Amino acid sequence: MTKKDNNALGPALIILAGIFWGSMGIFVRRLAAYGLSSIQIVCVRVVLAALVFCLILLVKDPKGFRISLRDLPLFLGLGLGSVLVFTVCYFTAISMMPLSTAAILLYTSPIWIMLMSVLFFHEKLTARKILALVLAFGGCVLVSGISGGGLTVTGLLIGLGSGIGYGLYSILGTVALRRYSPYTVTTWTFLIAGTGSLLISRPADIASKLSAAPSVPGVLGFCLLTALVTAVVPFLAYTLGLRRVEASKAGILATVEPMVATLIGVLVFSEPLTLTSGLGVLLILAAVVLLNLPSKDPG
Repeated sequence: MTKKDNNALGPALIILAGIFWGSMGIFVRRLAAYGLSSIQIVCVRVVLAALVFCLILLVKDPKGFRISLRDLPLFLGLGLGSVLVFTVCYFTAISMMPLSTAAILLYTSPIWIMLMSVLFFHEKLTARKILALVLAFGGCVLVSGISGGGLTVTGLLIGLGSGIGYGLYSILGTVALRRYSPYTVTTWTFLIAGTGSLLISRPADIASKLSAAPSVPGVLGFCLLTALVTAVVPFLAYTLGLRRVEASKAGILATVEPMVATLIGVLVFSEPLTLTSGLGVLLILAAVVLLNLPSKDPG
């Protein structure tokens, strides 16, 4: 694995991933208009991404498809325990509680990443990281909107599950990158996640809904674009970034996602930008700047 360093490339890749993830609302709303459920949208996104990753790996390194049998549990954790579980938990949480509450619970992920990084990787828990974490999480709360209505114990556990699953990618991905290239890691992660999603999303129903669209080629093209923009590019960028950035730092940098989602809502969907949302955006930016200030301390 490439040694972690403080150059600009690693953080830039993580931030790029967050920006692309932040655009997801555009694609989800369009696919939902075709009658697809949230879980079916996840399936379309993950399965097509798996196919694209396979093509990329085939071109880059055909031998990269080989993994050790002893590492299969690691990739099952990445594909099922992280990518599939966190998306299913997140969309389930959205159906059980206000969107803002579900988003806040999802973005507890940097907290879990930091705790697991200290426990498993012995990363230093510096004052700078703690302050950046507080700023980033506070920004996410303000951007998402402070709302606790409709929150049950079950909903709370499912919402926290989305945050833990989201954070697990950084931890397991860091371990996988010690043994495999980013292309192998992303390909096997999405192959497993895609297989799992097919079992829970009624593929025949997905095909029926998409084939009923006025322009089938156009819909299929948009589905592919969804996979590229919301999965292939960001997950590959994030995984490449993990080779250069500590998992705990990466988790905080990725919180640019809700900030981007908020700005897209304002610019694309003409949603109002409230004072609290604007303050939240500034707090997230402050966390990103703080983590990238020059320092003698590598943490």
